[in-house]
Amino acid sequence: MTPNDRIRWIAKPAVWLLCLMPLMWLGWRIANQDLTANPAEFMNRYLGDWALRMLWTALAVTPLMIVTGWKPALRFRRLLGLFAFFYVALHVASYVVADQYFDWLAIWNDIVKRTYITLGMAALLILVPLAATSTNGMVRRIGGKTWTRLHRGVYVAAICAAIHFIMMRKGFQLEPLIYAGILAALLGARLAPAWKKRARAKAEVQPAR
Repeated sequence: MTPNDRIRWIAKPAVWLLCLMPLMWLGWRIANQDLTANPAEFMNRYLGDWALRMLWTALAVTPLMIVTGWKPALRFRRLLGLFAFFYVALHVASYVVADQYFDWLAIWNDIVKRTYITLGMAALLILVPLAATSTNGMVRRIGGKTWTRLHRGVYVAAICAAIHFIMMRKGFQLEPLIYAGILAALLGARLAPAWKKRARAKAEVQPAR
């Protein structure tokens, strides 16, 4: 079995299972009526936490490849990104269904009046076209450069999500700041190679002058 076959038949199913385990655990708790005294809030926060974790994990793939040189990690980036969108969609759906009971006027008022909900919905809207264009066919259809520019929007969505989390937790709380710090490290790791490349280019130009 070649390395590619191992990734296809072993690693990818394992990633699927790991990504679905939080949802299976939530399903088990729903079946056993173990959702605390406020089920709607519990589900919403639980799914929101896992949406952040999945999105951060997807963003960690490229830095992992940069640090370790393990290029097969890139094979999981798209799958992890789609799971991140899946959990974001479930998080928003739980808010619409279990919290607001499809009261669209109340939902709209929340979006307009509560900045953290505005940012959360903005993150969702940014992620929708990224999920819709995640296939190889869409990459060919819109072109590689356009696809790359479009998918850089994930960084904006992640920043919106981090601020959403910080603002949702009223007062000073450590957990949202830890998430924000991890995001800053992931984005910084992506920028490091570009900074090094620019520094080398400047060093080469100066002696020439």
